[in-house]
Amino acid sequence: MRRGGEIVYVAVGANLGDRDATFSKVIRAVERESNLLLLAASPIFETEPIGPEEQNPYLNAVLGLRSWFGPLDLLRWLQSVERALGRTRDPGAPRWGPRMLDLDLLFFGDRCLETPELVIPHVRAHERNFVMVPMAEIAPSFVHPRLGRTIVEIARSLVGAGGIQPWPRPVGWPGAPDASVREPDPARLRIEIYS
Repeated sequence: MRRGGEIVYVAVGANLGDRDATFSKVIRAVERESNLLLLAASPIFETEPIGPEEQNPYLNAVLGLRSWFGPLDLLRWLQSVERALGRTRDPGAPRWGPRMLDLDLLFFGDRCLETPELVIPHVRAHERNFVMVPMAEIAPSFVHPRLGRTIVEIARSLVGAGGIQPWPRPVGWPGAPDASVREPDPARLRIEIYS
């Protein structure tokens, strides 16, 4: 087994097109990349959009990966996956508008980094239940490097922000049930975090 690398967390979101298929394609892209190893995939949640009101709901999840990319190279790889799966970046588009795919680098180990291209930890991750709740499912004890709080503590502080519901894992998403099963298993969900 390959040694080294850094544990990183990436948020996955989509509210256009076949969202389930997009999520499955993200997993396939990660599995094909030799500089990444999938460690964990959170359950998927359907969430209310931020930004312009007339948008479809998002699907959101968080991936835990071991990365042999550096931070900027990982950012560029994530952006290449976004483009390959239909994301366009129009400078005139509204902020937080609808997206085929949004891949955000949340944490890169316990590093703090600020460059013109990338800020780690992600600047607003700790304010977003659609990021913290899924991440609490796979890394509850991870400590936010700037805030000194665990992810589960942050997620619990966001309860009541609303607009987040469990979504059945699509075929191709790690832990997905048989294609005929389309309901989440309540016994596997941490209800106390997001109810």
